[in-house]
Amino acid sequence: MRAVIHYAVIVIVLFSEAITEDVLNNRRFPDDFLFGVATASYQVEGAWNEDGKGESIWDRVCHTVPSPITNNDTGDIACDSYHKYKEDVALLADLGVDFYRFSIAWTRILPTGFNNNINQAGLNYYKNLTKELRANGIEPVVTMYHWDLPQSLQDLGGWQNELIVDSYVDYARILFSELGDSVKYWLTFNEAKQVCDGGYGVAQKAPLIESPGIGEYLCAHNLLKAHAGAWRLYDEEFRKDQEGKVGIAIDTSWYEPFSYNSTADIEAAETKQQFSYGWYANPIVHGDYPWVMQAKIAVRSEQEGFGKSRLPEFTQEEIKYIKGTYDFLGLNTYSTSLINATDDPDPSRGWSQDAEVIEWQPDEWEGSSSSWLKVVPWGMRKILRWLKETYNNPRILITENGYSDNGTLADDKRISYYQRYMSSLRDAMELDGVDVMGYCAWSMMDNFEWLAGYSEKFGLYHVDFNSPNRERTPKKSAIWYKRVVETKCVVDDCVDAKL
Repeated sequence: MRAVIHYAVIVIVLFSEAITEDVLNNRRFPDDFLFGVATASYQVEGAWNEDGKGESIWDRVCHTVPSPITNNDTGDIACDSYHKYKEDVALLADLGVDFYRFSIAWTRILPTGFNNNINQAGLNYYKNLTKELRANGIEPVVTMYHWDLPQSLQDLGGWQNELIVDSYVDYARILFSELGDSVKYWLTFNEAKQVCDGGYGVAQKAPLIESPGIGEYLCAHNLLKAHAGAWRLYDEEFRKDQEGKVGIAIDTSWYEPFSYNSTADIEAAETKQQFSYGWYANPIVHGDYPWVMQAKIAVRSEQEGFGKSRLPEFTQEEIKYIKGTYDFLGLNTYSTSLINATDDPDPSRGWSQDAEVIEWQPDEWEGSSSSWLKVVPWGMRKILRWLKETYNNPRILITENGYSDNGTLADDKRISYYQRYMSSLRDAMELDGVDVMGYCAWSMMDNFEWLAGYSEKFGLYHVDFNSPNRERTPKKSAIWYKRVVETKCVVDDCVDAKL
């Protein structure tokens, strides 16, 4: 293990120079660079029980009494995009974006989760949405799973039960068959770490299962096999005719060593990065979990009295099957944390504790309306460089990046966030040669933010959740982002540049 970690230190030391200046990059993005915005089905659609839709795990959580959601909010109506999709597409067309990233509700297509009962009304909704997008020159980028698992599958164990792998691939086949002529960019999963650690480890996402150190690893193991199954299905049966691409959206912060004068801190930061993005990307790119994860969890499991590691093992056949199952990698990134090494790791069980590092954010860093979201623009460039060096310079799509506030229309802080983060992204492309194909702002509009309900706002468009019509109003940031899309530049005095 030590040799592997020392190699990681060599890599990360290359990144140790300060990237903290506030000078904005004034060079245009390449002509073929794509700008878009994102939403997710449960967060915006509403119509939770209409037209044959089945119950999802988020429906179940939101209807639990007492409710775990801030202000007892639900996604029952949300932004009502199920009924207002044409209005939404008109807003997207006015914004001028190249693509719209949205997700499909599994329960709207397969109410029971299984493929024996296909809901045509649900399919028609997504067919009409993609048709409307195409008619307005907007590329659909479809997330196949954004957290809203059918409750019927959760009743069987959800992502902890290997049965779900085949069920997901059956679901994927329907999507490819029914929508593949219109959809050329697919994402199998959004933020698998939140699905598994949040949903089955620390009970911060539906289905609110608390099984730290075991549940999240079982979930991840099955999710990775499901991803690989969907990618290989597309590659073998649909790619030739449909000519699309399939990736996955993985979330991570940048983890900065507290001190570059400390080899231990540098090792700790690399370990945390491998436990975060590497947990999912390493099997997909390299074939197996990061070695540092395997080693640390095996040692801790033995110390805890387990007969084998709490981290499941892939067979050699599974390693071969999962390796290489990506056409591009999605990156959801919002913030940065500092990492310290520790000689006294937390002995409690869990994914976060298994990394055996100390993660924190200084109080003086600029904040937002989300406790976890500190504004650290230089982290964007550093995480992109790390992805380039760690995964052989893959094609990358920034699938989420954004800022939360209280919903003000004069959202200058959001503009500042976007401008500085996109400038850092442009630096990574221009100065470091990172292969980024596009940028997706989260979110198109204020929406249901999971356990936070409607208390945190990420949208370019304000939504009046007190009105039955859910009126949308462009914020100052929408006007600013429209100009960025038009000019492909984050400042007014743009300079043309070639990569």
